[in-house]
Amino acid sequence: MAISGSIYADSSQNTVYFKNHCFYVELAQTAEEKAKGLTLREHLDPDKGMLFIYKKERKYIFTMKNTLIPLDIIWINKDKEVCFIGVNIQPATPKSYAKITPKVKAKYVLELNAGIAAKIGLKIEDSLVFDIE
Repeated sequence: MAISGSIYADSSQNTVYFKNHCFYVELAQTAEEKAKGLTLREHLDPDKGMLFIYKKERKYIFTMKNTLIPLDIIWINKDKEVCFIGVNIQPATPKSYAKITPKVKAKYVLELNAGIAAKIGLKIEDSLVFDIE
């Protein structure tokens, strides 16, 4: 089932796996979906996330503008290997917000609750498996 208030596809059909950990993800594929991301969300279940899918592998910058919950943000290359991890990125404040600028190219970016990457032992070069529609 999609996270409450979502305009995105039903996340129960889209999963990302790392070893024995499974996350049900909403997909952000269009420009509108990518711009909105997880902004203004007050809650994200521990087994849920958002997967941004890009047509080309490039350096993608993410910000926490209008984001209310702390996140781990994972950049993933075309081979579905982790190439950068932004850990415990804090929510925006009325005066500032984080801007994460990895120096690596990615084709996918996965947003999960803060602390999840460490909890599951996710590291650079780890492989992920996607089951997405």
